[in-house]
Amino acid sequence: MTRGTEDDLYTAFVAAAWPRHLRTATLITGDRLRGEELLQDCLVKLYVRWHRMATDDPHAYLRRMLVNGHVSWWRRRRRETLTAELPDLPGRAGDEYGETDELHRALRSLPTRQRAVVVLRHLEDLSEKDTASVLGCSVGTVKSQHSRAMARLRTALPKNRSKNEEAVSP
Repeated sequence: MTRGTEDDLYTAFVAAAWPRHLRTATLITGDRLRGEELLQDCLVKLYVRWHRMATDDPHAYLRRMLVNGHVSWWRRRRRETLTAELPDLPGRAGDEYGETDELHRALRSLPTRQRAVVVLRHLEDLSEKDTASVLGCSVGTVKSQHSRAMARLRTALPKNRSKNEEAVSP
């Protein structure tokens, strides 16, 4: 395959994948602008590897890159030095994904791994096995992180219980 054909395939992949993976990146990071930055960084790295991709599913490979990229960013951020003065905060990004609603605030309150599990399981509709593969952990870890995340979300969002849960509750 020629480099031009590979570039065309990559361009088509990015055009088709951008909205879906931007939503995933935004929810994983908890911020639209940080999600865009993360996705762009990962797409640049993916382009470099595109011609020698060993996987038949570039979407799965990109999801893994998004999760790993966010974890790396989070680890670097933990080592930053705190200052006495707060920086100017940018205005809120667009509300394309309902970033101001209660669910998104609750998702942002979850620890990184739990948020990634919830996003991959419910937004990307991945199985426990596939989620474990993306995160590089065991299925048991996915189950425990999911359970903890859902318990935390239930307490953060008590008014969003389904009618079936309310009917069963004493």
